[in-house]
Amino acid sequence: MRSPPISRRPHGGGGSVGLGIAAIAYVSIDYLRHFSPVWHERLQPALWAALAIAAVIRVPFYKHWSLEMRAAIPFILSIIFMLSALLFEMISVRSVTAVLGLDWHNGTPPLPDVGQWLLLALNEKLPQIVVDVLRARIIGLHHYLMLFVMLAFSVLFNSVEAPGLGLGARYMFTMGIGRLLRAISFVSTILPSPRPWCASARFQVPPHPHYWAQKYYIPYAKDSSAIRHIIQHDVAYAVTGEYSVDFQPNWGSMNFLADFLRPTANEGSSPWYHLLKKASGGCNDLLYSGHMLVAVLTAMAWTEAYGGFTSVIIWMLVAHSAQREIRERHHYSVDCIVAIYMGILLWKMTGLFWPIKDTSRYSRLDKLEKIQSKLVQAAKDSDIDGVRELLKEVELSSQVSQKSSSKAMWLFSGATIFFAIVIVLLAFTLTSDG
Repeated sequence: MRSPPISRRPHGGGGSVGLGIAAIAYVSIDYLRHFSPVWHERLQPALWAALAIAAVIRVPFYKHWSLEMRAAIPFILSIIFMLSALLFEMISVRSVTAVLGLDWHNGTPPLPDVGQWLLLALNEKLPQIVVDVLRARIIGLHHYLMLFVMLAFSVLFNSVEAPGLGLGARYMFTMGIGRLLRAISFVSTILPSPRPWCASARFQVPPHPHYWAQKYYIPYAKDSSAIRHIIQHDVAYAVTGEYSVDFQPNWGSMNFLADFLRPTANEGSSPWYHLLKKASGGCNDLLYSGHMLVAVLTAMAWTEAYGGFTSVIIWMLVAHSAQREIRERHHYSVDCIVAIYMGILLWKMTGLFWPIKDTSRYSRLDKLEKIQSKLVQAAKDSDIDGVRELLKEVELSSQVSQKSSSKAMWLFSGATIFFAIVIVLLAFTLTSDG
């Protein structure tokens, strides 16, 4: 008689429903601030207290602290990597805003965006209540971050595969890669903002372009014959002449950042990192959208952990966020489209090295399925030594899988961090030489 195959029941079946209800409750209660601030002030602390109490109650019964401790070092390194990527991004945001000066921002029209045209056309065709829903600020960046925090903490309820710190490490590591690639993208080609007034309202930068822009861009920007000439000869031939000298702050060893940040006399008296605090989302079009990257990574983590109707709801919220980013002209349509597939591809890519599930567990199951008939036959023959040898093979297969996955993850992490350092040093060297 043939033995039944070993089943692979998804982890944490009913937990996803409870977590989905908690997530929907969190977003709904936070949205109350727009309708009833009084009830929002009452219900939000009550929800936080209920979630905190539920988590504390589960802590003594959690059985995977050893896995959490092993994941602690990758978790810390992922935080460092993500913060480094964010620092590079903030410097880049300020740089692309300042390099061409405020006069360029004020006088450059936005790019034509078919997605914006389509949304305006739909406003004329759809019922008003549908348009109001599309315009509503239902979910924001902090909601997606909190949804992921709730997802990671659900490991206490056996709803997500342990370790929770491993899930958090993968999320931040993927986020760091995404932010680094984003910064490299929008630094490479400077795009005009969908909101031309933004830079003057938020930044204090010189009105005139940087020396590099005056030498390599301004003389050829609007003259078609000059553009044809520079394409044919591939040499910057225009005479720059006299150009305004930027203010030089006294930042000590960090003075090289002045070429990137271009502070005015009013801001130059403050430390360099004060300028980065004001960078925020920037005022240029930053291809691709950082907000959408966060939303997509949260949706991918949730879908991979649970699936089901809660994931459908989160992806609907992602789509709502994308159209609102375009509608309010925080981004062009291409920024949101690229952010969606970049988020999906990056999450899938890191999953090859850093899976959200316990790969050693599935390796053991695969091995058990392959040797199941031999194991049953050895048990029937009372061959204890044979059973031990077969079980030893199962354990060795899980160890090999875990070691190879860990080694690949560390190699991938090291290569990415090295790549980031090289990019930053190259950019600093070019600017200081120029």
